[in-house]
Amino acid sequence: MDKFFYFINQTGFANIEVSGLAMMAIGLFLLYLGIAKKYEPLLLVPISFGILLVNFPLSPMMAQPENGQPGGLLHYLYLGIELGIYPPLIFMGIGALTDFSPLISNPKTLLLGAAAQAGIFATFLAMLALGFTDLEAAAISIIGGADGPTAIYLSSQMAPHLLGAISVAAYSYMALVPMIQPPIMRLLTTKKERMIEMQELRETSRRERILFPVIVILVTGLFLPTALPLLGMLMLGNLFRECGVTDRLSKAAQNELNNIIVIFLGLTVGAKCSAHYFLTVETIQILIFGLVAFGIGTATGVLMGKLMCLATGGKVNPLIGAAGVSAVPMSARVCQTVGQADNPSNFLLMFAMGPNVGGVIGSAVAAGIFLAVL
Repeated sequence: MDKFFYFINQTGFANIEVSGLAMMAIGLFLLYLGIAKKYEPLLLVPISFGILLVNFPLSPMMAQPENGQPGGLLHYLYLGIELGIYPPLIFMGIGALTDFSPLISNPKTLLLGAAAQAGIFATFLAMLALGFTDLEAAAISIIGGADGPTAIYLSSQMAPHLLGAISVAAYSYMALVPMIQPPIMRLLTTKKERMIEMQELRETSRRERILFPVIVILVTGLFLPTALPLLGMLMLGNLFRECGVTDRLSKAAQNELNNIIVIFLGLTVGAKCSAHYFLTVETIQILIFGLVAFGIGTATGVLMGKLMCLATGGKVNPLIGAAGVSAVPMSARVCQTVGQADNPSNFLLMFAMGPNVGGVIGSAVAAGIFLAVL
């Protein structure tokens, strides 16, 4: 009977807590969004499952090694985030998957990507005013770039105790881009502006596409070395894609390696969302101000687009400025959808990919600035 009662006391039923149940409910909701609504399923499914695994009562998944006993599986997989390994490798996959030609052929769209980072720095100042430390404020504000790997990388370096809330907020807002951005885009533009059809992009040469990642990394390495882990891997992946002699490496970065890292990253991000760390007032503030940062980034990108429209005599559709946040390629697709709603013959996708790539570079540079200064 003693062994029977000992066994009962070791079950989850005997140790269940309301906070743990609440986190499991959040995990199930995110799982629903990923599967039923198809919101970023490749990330939300492993993240939500990681939340479930770590919030079971007495779960050993994130257990620390002690008394000669090994730690939990996710404790060791989490080292990839703690040591800053997973996010740069994700960036390499993004670089291998992304065509930089729209940015190369129309480099002024880099300004749209830069303008969209205003949400990051505005939120940084707001978080400082609320009493967060400078490191916490920087980690939270990077959500405004709508770049999950950058948010994870920066928070793991600056505020690891906030990693769960920041990563869930970043990927949730990335998944909700089709819901968050269109109202802001319509509010700040007129129907006439949304109907503008842009001229066809010029074709880029193979030499240009090869030189671009090399030049970017040379400039970055000299001016902002702290951005090299992210931008360096992004440009390496793109060089694999464009150089024409590393097809196997390009395909591996796009597929096998990227898929493996996404699984590990998602599970371990979810594993940081235990009730003890996640269900706090700080988390609510992070979710609210992350959304504000994302909204400001979208708005400033569109406003810069309006300025460029005015400066070019109506040749730039301001909608593409919304793609300056680095949610690749979701925000570019939103620009296409919103533009076609008013003008069915309008095709903005490739034009929006220029500021979209600029946004990826911009958010990595912003992270590098925080790391260098703080």
